[in-house]
Amino acid sequence: MTFSITARCAETGMFGTAVSSSSPAVAARCAYARAGVGAVASQNVTDPTLGPRALDLLAAGATAAETVAILARSAAFPEYRQLLVVDAAGGSAIHSGPQALGTWAEARGDNVACGGNLLADPGVPAAMVAAFTASSGPLGDRLLTAMRAALTAGGEAGPVHSAGLLLVRDVPWPVADLRVDWSEACPVTGLERLWEIYRPQLDAYVTRALDPRAAPSYGVPGDE
Repeated sequence: MTFSITARCAETGMFGTAVSSSSPAVAARCAYARAGVGAVASQNVTDPTLGPRALDLLAAGATAAETVAILARSAAFPEYRQLLVVDAAGGSAIHSGPQALGTWAEARGDNVACGGNLLADPGVPAAMVAAFTASSGPLGDRLLTAMRAALTAGGEAGPVHSAGLLLVRDVPWPVADLRVDWSEACPVTGLERLWEIYRPQLDAYVTRALDPRAAPSYGVPGDE
């Protein structure tokens, strides 16, 4: 009931995760990233402890492949989990347990890992990787291009209702954490609209946090 992408921008070193599902508030449980460390998606009968554990292993020096192998051995009920990991060198790895729901599939490349379950077509993750690899520009744009490609390839077998986009950069907090937690309309479309609004303001929010004196106007009544 989920399809997702974890990725690294080779030019900037940014990491990001984008995810959509028929379940509510999917990004709150499934999307993880840490600046300078990596990005993780933990899904399918989700164990929310796997994301932080994976990031801690990456931070300690494990590669994406080593991280996935360690957690596949040590996590509870690994046969029910999907775990997608991208590390700081652009390495990618995926674990998909045999009890993943419905039609499930995975695909990966340099700087990107995609996977899903209860898919309408097993080619969805490969379409996502191809779209991401062929794209350029800001990482948020590229992640959403991959999510749109997933929908074009069939997406989930049923309707999706939630989606999220998480980006980390050169500060110890997410520079974007956008979510559509429930929508009867397409949540990926809703997420694209949120990103269009947020993207031009992203740098200003970072500047305000680091040095309010250098920040641009807030653009609200009373701000001079």
